Amino acid sequence: METILIVDDEKNYPLILGAVLEEEGFEILTANSGHEALEILESSDVDLVLTDMKMPSMDGIVLLEKIKAIDPDLPVIMMTAYGTVDKAVEAMQKGAYSYILKPFDNERLTIYVNKAISMFRVVKENRQLRNAVRSHFSFGNIIGKSKVMQNVYETIRKVAPTIATVLIDGESGTGKELVAKSIHFNSPRREKPFVAVNCSALAENLLESELFGHEKGAFTGAIALKKGRFELADGGTLFLDEIGDLSSGLQVKLLRVLQEKIFERVGGIKPISVNIRIIAATNKDLKQEMKIGRFREDLYYRLNVVHIVLPPLKQRTEDIHLLVRHFIKKYTEERKADTPVTDVDQEVERIFYDYSWPGNVRELENVIERAMILSPGEKITVSDLPSDFRAGLNNTLQLEGLSPDAKLYETLAMVEKAMIERALRISNHVQSHAAELLGIGKSGLNQKIRKFNLDISSKH
Repeated sequence: METILIVDDEKNYPLILGAVLEEEGFEILTANSGHEALEILESSDVDLVLTDMKMPSMDGIVLLEKIKAIDPDLPVIMMTAYGTVDKAVEAMQKGAYSYILKPFDNERLTIYVNKAISMFRVVKENRQLRNAVRSHFSFGNIIGKSKVMQNVYETIRKVAPTIATVLIDGESGTGKELVAKSIHFNSPRREKPFVAVNCSALAENLLESELFGHEKGAFTGAIALKKGRFELADGGTLFLDEIGDLSSGLQVKLLRVLQEKIFERVGGIKPISVNIRIIAATNKDLKQEMKIGRFREDLYYRLNVVHIVLPPLKQRTEDIHLLVRHFIKKYTEERKADTPVTDVDQEVERIFYDYSWPGNVRELENVIERAMILSPGEKITVSDLPSDFRAGLNNTLQLEGLSPDAKLYETLAMVEKAMIERALRISNHVQSHAAELLGIGKSGLNQKIRKFNLDISSKH
């Protein structure tokens, strides 16, 4: 239910208007002066202010200015008599939503109010969306405590406030777009668009039109002017994913935009200038692509002002425990199941740690989502995992790398140490959990930690 604040120095007038608008389903607050209205606005959520123009002590214009200083988007409708129409026009110039002339009938009042309320409802929805997006893509919410991810966070923290071009390197599924969005939403451009385009998803001619737009009649099927992603991202950030798949012709055009900040639409001759930040990403080795002539060296160095390398999941296995809990929480909140999944079985944790994760974090999320759908209980078990996932496991102990004269006691000690280190990483260095995974007591684990002189002071 939306709330309307009615302000008028005539004590009965707000009560009469309030009764009319309450019948329309609105909650009504009333004030008999501008000062009283401002006190109400400090303590209440209001969706519309309906105020008289002529009031003692503080007139409607002054009240409007103070309201706009509090919330520039809050709609204000001015009520005015014929003799103060000029003042009403002044109020419109200072940000009033509209004005209505006294005396007015209830139907006209209701129309004005509903239009203003509908406008502000959209404004609030957009605010909530922006806030949700910022929260989700705040770099502090990228999951991982490993040292390599801490280095990534630090780079994001340093580069976000700047206008520097960023190149993000990483395998498919490591979260390159998430990092790009984190940079954008922690930058001064956060209020402007974040526009993403996958350079490998379209043929060259279609991608050119997608990036730069086209004029009407530029080619068969171009029945109207179309703005490209560069124009749509003006003032914000353009994320070019899979930049390594860009054709040589489009590489030249992209280089020109980076150098001169101008381009032309397909079929156009008028230069268009844009103010955008470019963030590019690739899963290819661009230095190797340069050597074989598939990627321009000058473009590479234009893009690679700041370089962020995202490690594959197999190189940050200590983060798996945190990621699993994060995805379980995420899908629990989304699905509201009768028997929600809250954890994974210990054997599943061991499997996750030993698995190679070719699809990286995206694959882990998909496995968790699927398992939560299929799991009948509160814990994900091995039987809930995909059959092809289980088939990819390799439980054979690899002995080929051992020296032919390796001693049994030395090899057993090496395996024991490796298993303890593994259990500590899986458990995020919670020793009671690590001991449970190993099937030994906590005191036994402490003895073995001392035996192998393991450093447990640093928890990544």
